[in-house]
Amino acid sequence: MTLTDWLVAALGVVVVGAALAVVTTAHVVRAGLWLVVALGGLAGVYLVLTAELVAWVQMLVYVGAVVVLLLFAVMLTRAPIGASPDLDRARWPALLVGGGSAAALIILLVHAYRWSTVELDDAPAGTAEQVGTEIFRQWVLPFEVLSVLLLAALVGAIVVSARRDRV
Repeated sequence: MTLTDWLVAALGVVVVGAALAVVTTAHVVRAGLWLVVALGGLAGVYLVLTAELVAWVQMLVYVGAVVVLLLFAVMLTRAPIGASPDLDRARWPALLVGGGSAAALIILLVHAYRWSTVELDDAPAGTAEQVGTEIFRQWVLPFEVLSVLLLAALVGAIVVSARRDRV
């Protein structure tokens, strides 16, 4: 195994461990912070695989925006930050759905790739300019709609969390 294989495996262990901590912790804020670790580890995997643009997008969009939005939503809606007794539910449905999803993904990957090796030498090289051109020509409207949706969600969280006695 090469150094790249070891780094991807080590970062994969970090990502899987942090993802398990996200879904097993009873504290919402801690789950958000573990999500930062999981998404940061995934960005590290992208860096090791020399996909720098995808790694930066991962850090900016997911870690920088989604997790911050999640933490602001928790703070603005005055949701319980600590452990909540109403979150205790049976775990077997979650294990059944998670196990079924994992099995389906494994079957899909095995069927799609048949454990074959792919030669990347024949693949055309992409540049950040090509990606940017494609995004800003074909995908401008979905990005703008998403930004308006996120703005509406933030304004909605502020309105919901506002005290009614001041109105």
